[in-house]
Amino acid sequence: MAIKKIALGALVVNRANDRHGELENDTAAIAWLFNERETHMRNLTKDIVEQGEIYEYPLVSPDKSKFIVFDGNRRVTCLKLLDEPRRAPTTELQAFFRDQKALWKGTFPREIPCQVETDRDRIDEILFRRHTGSQSGVGQSTWDDRMKATFITRTGKGGGPSLADEIEKRLAEANLLPSRRKIPRSTLNRLLSAEPFRHRVGISMKNGRFQFTHDATKSLAALARIATDMAERTLVLGDIWDIDGKQNYLDQLEREGVLPHKGIATIAESAMPIEKPKPSAKAKPTVRTTLIPQKDFDLSWPGRLQRHHRIWEELQFHLDLRTHPNAISVLVRVLIELALENYIKEAKVAVYENDKLATRLEKAGLHLQAAGKIDAKQVEVLKKFKQGDKLVSADTLNKYVHSTNFAPSPEHLMSIWDSLADVVLEMLKA
Repeated sequence: MAIKKIALGALVVNRANDRHGELENDTAAIAWLFNERETHMRNLTKDIVEQGEIYEYPLVSPDKSKFIVFDGNRRVTCLKLLDEPRRAPTTELQAFFRDQKALWKGTFPREIPCQVETDRDRIDEILFRRHTGSQSGVGQSTWDDRMKATFITRTGKGGGPSLADEIEKRLAEANLLPSRRKIPRSTLNRLLSAEPFRHRVGISMKNGRFQFTHDATKSLAALARIATDMAERTLVLGDIWDIDGKQNYLDQLEREGVLPHKGIATIAESAMPIEKPKPSAKAKPTVRTTLIPQKDFDLSWPGRLQRHHRIWEELQFHLDLRTHPNAISVLVRVLIELALENYIKEAKVAVYENDKLATRLEKAGLHLQAAGKIDAKQVEVLKKFKQGDKLVSADTLNKYVHSTNFAPSPEHLMSIWDSLADVVLEMLKA
């Protein structure tokens, strides 16, 4: 551990803080703190100004010429906005920080002492032992269940049996362990920290039980390649620190033909029902209160999809179909358009700038079909999306937003979602 003075301008508010999961950049992270914890942030700012210092060193790690803040993001944000009030997300908050800055006694610090750690696994161990007691926002804020889950998903820590141990055991039995160096288990746990990433290499740890979900021989070969890349330091922790890094590495293995295709596991210990059915965002014929069924769809949410993620959660957990049909109708249109634009950009689908929504959706659908992601029946639904006389159409979505005489019903909304759900799911996975 080293304590060093670091310039405020060199400190970066963590866009992947476990409080909120991955966001697009540090500006979005600052905005989140005030959207969710404005009273706490104001209280903390007043306390810092009154005391003229912060009592706990922020925990940071070097990243090129900057330092990412892993603990102390609220304190660092308060100091940054006191130094530059114009960075506050609203004019009201900008005035608040200007007023607080005027109350500062003595010279305002342009550098602050920080605990600098270069080993990010050590950082996670430190984080795992912190966060108790909020003191109305002055002390460290306690993580709620969702924040703890985000930490586990990001790091693979605290989620039951060690996946790395299970993988190492099976590689040893198959005589596929790297010969020269040990596998860095923390890095392996981080890469395969969530089910969407595990499924790509053909394994699962649902309910704390290791299973092969694809052909076991091919999955073991993929795991051996991953273990070798990590043991030889071809792949290091910094390469897979966020969701995009994990996906980029797995995409590379897929292009090289390393990852398994779907198939039945052949190793006796995995002979239980193996292949995981393809998740569907459609609802089964049961009563539901929200547009999106409340189940796990194995979606990962990189920072660029922060708004998509929030809208998805509102539609899945917060907005009741019977009481909020108007809000849902607008949000589902927004989600469809955002998911479509994400797929067009990430999959490099050829579209024209003046293409309308229905045309772009059809082109994306044909691209998804060619990639084996959806079938001909789903493409046919998208082709009919241009027809204004259909319930599931671009015209209906437009009326949800612009028509004063068109009232969305829960039944209509469910019909639209169930027709397009699997397509939206695939577009978000791009």
